[in-house]
Amino acid sequence: MTTPLGLIAEISRYPVKSMAGVALESAFLGWYGLAGDRRFAFRRLGDRSGMPWLTASRLSELVLYRPCGLDERAGEPLPTHVCTPSGAQPELWSEDLRREIAGRLGGDTELMQARHGVFDEAAISVIATATTAAVAREAGVAADSRRFRPNIVIACEGGEPFLEDGWIGGTLVFGEGDEGPAVRVTMRDERCRMLTLDPDTAHAEPRVLKAAVRLNRNYAGVYATVVQTGTLCVGDPVRLAPGSR
Repeated sequence: MTTPLGLIAEISRYPVKSMAGVALESAFLGWYGLAGDRRFAFRRLGDRSGMPWLTASRLSELVLYRPCGLDERAGEPLPTHVCTPSGAQPELWSEDLRREIAGRLGGDTELMQARHGVFDEAAISVIATATTAAVAREAGVAADSRRFRPNIVIACEGGEPFLEDGWIGGTLVFGEGDEGPAVRVTMRDERCRMLTLDPDTAHAEPRVLKAAVRLNRNYAGVYATVVQTGTLCVGDPVRLAPGSR
């Protein structure tokens, strides 16, 4: 038995880790997340911390770089170029882009491609519109889901924030039928400095992270793993099935 939650309001993929996302009307949900999501990341050379990936927590300007172009030869949509803050569009694998990123960081980097994606906790992140709105309201900033970098944004019935916490252990089923794409919700999404970054300017606003801490102990949204593949579309209904599916 499933419980109706609402509708898919937004779908986004992030081809290059920590760079700007791509808003979509539809996307294929595969076993390793949305097709084309986080398939590339810059690695910090010489870093032996166990987390060598360059993120906007270390280089905030990364959020201003926008992957663009389309290459589907690998069977999924991948970018060919990156639009930089200056308006240039170097090729994704170009030495010009690598050198620019390394220069901003002040340390050497290299671009890596991961067939199954480079994820922090799980392949899918989900958040409700009421949650993003509540954090923004508490922080005194404009509501913008891009700060939270979710793959799926759900407009839930009722409008209560942080309902996602109650989805842990359940399965989100998308679409009209029982055989539609589905993800199992595994854990809450604990937030970091990236939440403070304005996606249009990279300016850090600490009030946003502090708001998440005050409202919900620094959790906003959830992570999930894929249990049924298929195509997601903005406007699709979303239901919650308790326990395993």
